[in-house]
Amino acid sequence: MKDPRIYIIQIRDCITRIETYTEGGRGQFFEDLKTQDAIIRNLEVMADATQQLPEDWKAAYPATDWRGIADFRNFLAHQYLEIDLDIVWNVVENYVPELKVTVELIAAQFWEV
Repeated sequence: MKDPRIYIIQIRDCITRIETYTEGGRGQFFEDLKTQDAIIRNLEVMADATQQLPEDWKAAYPATDWRGIADFRNFLAHQYLEIDLDIVWNVVENYVPELKVTVELIAAQFWEV
């Protein structure tokens, strides 16, 4: 098994990229296919990385919908013809910032130096 800290790094990197790609706001997201693709890909990778975190790390933060994150990733990866960009934008605006906070709390609690 890989060191689980690598997944914290991966999640942080994806969140940073998503934040960078969305600096232009909602309008740019809806107008630019490359931005949409980049954000969707990073959401997939980020969500997959959350599923690789140790169960006890996730259990320490039960308010986070870990199952919902996994389901969203599976939807993005397998139902790509049905992706609703309004839902993606809602996730970016309302759920990614919450996950960022949770990941930082997990890192602070479980990161062994």
